Amino acid sequence: MATKSLLQAIGEGLAEEMRSDESVMILGEDVGRAGGVFRVTQGLQDEFGGGRVLDAPLAESLIVGAAIGLSVNGMRPVAEIQFGDFITPAFDQIVNEAARFHYRSNGAWSCPITIRAPYGAVHGGGLYHSQSIEAWFCNTPGLKVVAPTYPADAKGMLKSAIRDPNPVLFLEHKRTYRLLKEDVPDEDYEVPIGEARVHRIGDDITVVSYGFMLHTVLEVAEGLSEAHGVEAEVVEPRTLYPLDRETILRSAKKTGKFLVVVEANLTGSVAGEISAVVAREAFEWLDAPVMRLGAPDVPAAPFARPMMDAFVPDAAKIERAMLELARY
Repeated sequence: MATKSLLQAIGEGLAEEMRSDESVMILGEDVGRAGGVFRVTQGLQDEFGGGRVLDAPLAESLIVGAAIGLSVNGMRPVAEIQFGDFITPAFDQIVNEAARFHYRSNGAWSCPITIRAPYGAVHGGGLYHSQSIEAWFCNTPGLKVVAPTYPADAKGMLKSAIRDPNPVLFLEHKRTYRLLKEDVPDEDYEVPIGEARVHRIGDDITVVSYGFMLHTVLEVAEGLSEAHGVEAEVVEPRTLYPLDRETILRSAKKTGKFLVVVEANLTGSVAGEISAVVAREAFEWLDAPVMRLGAPDVPAAPFARPMMDAFVPDAAKIERAMLELARY
């Protein structure tokens, strides 16, 4: 076991899967010689060659379409979308083709592709490098959507995604690539898709979050415990579709107070689905209205740093929301 960043853990997971299974390959923009724009795939083309780490044209529909074709011919491709913002040209291939292969063939066909996409706001990213895209795809049965935050989980869930017989959208918050580090097991392991993780035990309120917001929520939760005696239970879905309803509901019923914190525009976000599940299935256990916190409904993350800071929920906003809920 060694301490690794999220970026390193994902790169290591890719390398291990390629060594153990010759059908695993990578394709995407600049994934080969350049090692990817974030250097996740650095060194993989040197080890596995240009036939298995393939630089693709700037055409996301081609990248995913080729991955689908490869998958039905015995390969397990990992398609990288350089930034999640650029995934829209491949939307048709993902939603109308890959996600429906198993269903439309009555289980006769499978489509074992993994689509990696960095998402989330970063300073200087502006309109086309800072979007949260998860809600677009969480209304697509046949497609699994995962968004692990911490390195050990990411490596294990990437292995599960690659080994899954059907398509998985694997989201990586770019702001956490080098920020988050932890011990990552050296041995082969999987983290199951569809299981949430309880990061912090508490009895006063439940907070559900993921991505960079989860990192901030955990910091705020520790501060509230020390300053106000409020003990928050913090739950990370890890898989956004399908949700681990049981773990989320168990926590909501225990604390009776529930908050979802996301970075995405609030209207139509994953936070709404999670809140609806709790409001419907844990209503009799609740002592306060279900609360949500997210970005305002503006078209995209602003480029100017002060406006960007106002766009993304920060520690102060999260603390106010948690205290409001605790005092309700």
